Amino acid sequence: MGLEEHLPGGFLLTTVEKVLGHARKSSMWPMTFGLACCGMELMAVGDPRHDFSRFGMERPSGSPRQADLMVVAGRVSQKMGPVLRQLYDQMAAPRWVIAMGVCASSGGMFNNYAVVQGVDHIVPVDIYLPGCPPRPEMLLDAIVKLHDKVGNEKLGAHRRAQIVAEERARLTELPMIDLPLKVESG
Repeated sequence: MGLEEHLPGGFLLTTVEKVLGHARKSSMWPMTFGLACCGMELMAVGDPRHDFSRFGMERPSGSPRQADLMVVAGRVSQKMGPVLRQLYDQMAAPRWVIAMGVCASSGGMFNNYAVVQGVDHIVPVDIYLPGCPPRPEMLLDAIVKLHDKVGNEKLGAHRRAQIVAEERARLTELPMIDLPLKVESG
């Protein structure tokens, strides 16, 4: 005997945040931004074996105005950085970013002046996906984790409080390592 048996037909008990969270996570339109070898793995997610249309991502968008999820796959050069930021600014709000691969996350093996050392220097990143290149299954797992994050987001003033709490939690979980300073005598 559940609660639903005591209620008259036609009633649904939920919150606006839960309904909007479910709608947002079930209708993400990704904008593919494949820049290097990770782009091949990103394309593999659309094949019948992996099929990310099961997650409400039926239509990958080439236009930023019709997308709310950017998947940055591969290394970002310094010249591509402003273009990436412009496309991000043109995306529909709310918007999310997945940094796919070690090059998008931290610059990877390209530690030089021409490659941005992490796409988070240009746009805010929600999910970091490691690997060189990461497998399509890993991208699907990252999408599921992003869906969980989006489905549980707060709205309005509650959202601001949630952001502050998450930032405080991140700051406390970072290890503060006190390295001894090397003083040269001479």
